Amino acid sequence: MFQNRAEAYALALPAAIFAAIVFLIPVGLLLSEGFRSAQGWTLSAFVDFFSQPLNQKVFLRTLKLGVMVTAAAAVIGYTTAYAIVSLPPGAKGRMIGLVVLPLMISPVARTYAWIVILGRTGIVNQALMLVGLTDEPVRFLFTETAVFIGLLQLFLPLMIISLISALENLPKDAVPAARILGANWFQVFWKIILPLTREGLIVGGTLVFTGSLTAYITPAILGGSKVLMLETLLYQQVTVANNFVAASVIAFLLIVMSFSANILLRRIATARNRK
Repeated sequence: MFQNRAEAYALALPAAIFAAIVFLIPVGLLLSEGFRSAQGWTLSAFVDFFSQPLNQKVFLRTLKLGVMVTAAAAVIGYTTAYAIVSLPPGAKGRMIGLVVLPLMISPVARTYAWIVILGRTGIVNQALMLVGLTDEPVRFLFTETAVFIGLLQLFLPLMIISLISALENLPKDAVPAARILGANWFQVFWKIILPLTREGLIVGGTLVFTGSLTAYITPAILGGSKVLMLETLLYQQVTVANNFVAASVIAFLLIVMSFSANILLRRIATARNRK
């Protein structure tokens, strides 16, 4: 398309300058706050952050929920994506539209809908009391379970879309051939579908895990102050405590965790493919 690389670089230069001004430089300045002190560059801010039991608990909770949401999204996403890809073209288009539809609705509205469902007078509690499983409303809101459900519903479409794209490139005769040769469905998935769709899993897993780590609205509404996560703690450090050093530490941790998840998923997929 281009006669030489200089032309390509020249066309990409405006976008690179814009990204540097509005993203790279501000993020770099924020992250540098966690490494600077009156004595120079140091890691004392990270030591102080992890020395507090509350911060340790919040960090582990955020990591745990991120992993759980990503794993659940992968399991549900594979089954849903495979079922959609197997449909006729017309039905497949309609189902993909239903998957994409939640992404067109504001995350705030989608999260507040869970209050109606999981609240003390919500649909779930009314159903439980109606069938006699409980005599009084069960507290679902402001728990890790509520945050998990909200995050899974929020980011599951991203996993499904990524896996649909990967499964559409799967050879049509691969699964029937394996079944004819005597492989059960678990063997088909583990030895054929998973290796051939690893790129979709990497993309979907990265999007879901990163989104679960950095989402603010859902943990703030469904978890409140009882289920703090790194992103809600970051907001408190900036707006309430005015502690930009701690906020820089949290931002650095979120970025490192996001990149680490992508690298880990790629290594796992590569190792599985070599086997």
